[in-house]
Amino acid sequence: MRESDIAGSGFAITGYEVHPDIGGDVALARLRERLAKRGLKLMLDFVPNHVGLDHPWVKDHPEYFVSGTEDLLEREPRNYIRLKRKKGDMILAYGRDPYFPGWPDTLQLDYSNPLLHEAMIRELEKIAGRCDGVRCDMAMLVLPEVFERTWTRRPSPFWPAAIPRVRECAPGFCFMAEVYWDLEWTLQQQGFDYTYDKRLYDRLGEGHARPVREHLHAALVYQTKLARFLENHDEPRASSSFDPPVHRAAAVITYFIPGLRFFHQGQLEGRKIRISPHLVRGPEESPDKEIESFYDHLLAILRKPVVKNGEWQQLVGQPAWDGNGSWDSFVAHSWRGSSGERLFIAVNYAPHRSQCYLNLPFPEIKNRSVRLKDSLSSASYIREGNELLEHGLYLDLQPWSYHVFEMEVSR
Repeated sequence: MRESDIAGSGFAITGYEVHPDIGGDVALARLRERLAKRGLKLMLDFVPNHVGLDHPWVKDHPEYFVSGTEDLLEREPRNYIRLKRKKGDMILAYGRDPYFPGWPDTLQLDYSNPLLHEAMIRELEKIAGRCDGVRCDMAMLVLPEVFERTWTRRPSPFWPAAIPRVRECAPGFCFMAEVYWDLEWTLQQQGFDYTYDKRLYDRLGEGHARPVREHLHAALVYQTKLARFLENHDEPRASSSFDPPVHRAAAVITYFIPGLRFFHQGQLEGRKIRISPHLVRGPEESPDKEIESFYDHLLAILRKPVVKNGEWQQLVGQPAWDGNGSWDSFVAHSWRGSSGERLFIAVNYAPHRSQCYLNLPFPEIKNRSVRLKDSLSSASYIREGNELLEHGLYLDLQPWSYHVFEMEVSR
């Protein structure tokens, strides 16, 4: 590693313009046009809670920041800094959340000041002319109750005012929230199109099926606005935190349920080294051919209309025989397309072999013969529809194994 590899923090912002060395905003507009021709949209990582130490507002609008005192600086040196200014030195707070010390390359914005609200909305309105959406870093930190817990001052709600204002000038502009602490629904109600689903990620990491199933009991109006992921820049690489069979099983669960499907740079190649976003490059890694092949097949299925636009339903497993509790290790669900396509997914999310009968929500298979073709393997089975409706589909799967069945019904 060299000094030149360290670009600095993408979360210590001084302004939302493109650097002249890479063509400025004119080059960005050309890039956005080329993306649009390929059906792609451009999303910016927007940081609402704090800015960089050298942001112009330090000079021009110090009232936008949380200020401190000599006493606070002495007692909490990890949370405050003395900044030299031509108009007089100031003690300002580092940006932070209520559970950790400050980030020492940032300054905390004061959302209890209505003038700061207006300034940030103007920033978002300018951004909306340059891209198609924003991923809002730690979006919950500016919620009134969270801000008050951190800074003992309660602001008025920001997002319910900002989001409609931005959409007045940019209809369809997308807001996605990085959010934790079970505040996903709160931010969805305040106007966000999508919110991170960290709860699912954590439950998959624990390796138990039942909490995952319980998480998927939530109403679809909530689930369709969750951003599902197996890794991001804050989390370990999926290929390093999950053993390969668990990685594949977790991916089948994560990406075959409703919501926004979020893949991180390097995930599809099975990269294992987490790279700090402060760096402009990382160590070279050879792709994992097995993981690459798995994701190639997975993405091909996810492109199908039945998954993109179909109707989703969670399925319920039943014990294969009395006293066999391994049915509890299954996570299963189905998709039904508008043209009659049927897809259902079953995952044995456990380190042991498991069996169950799976009830299928397809009454039209009565008196029909059914062919089940696994889209992720060569497995193919013929079953009688009446038997499936009466008893369910019998499954016997090895640890961390799965089926993604396409169903064809005889005429």
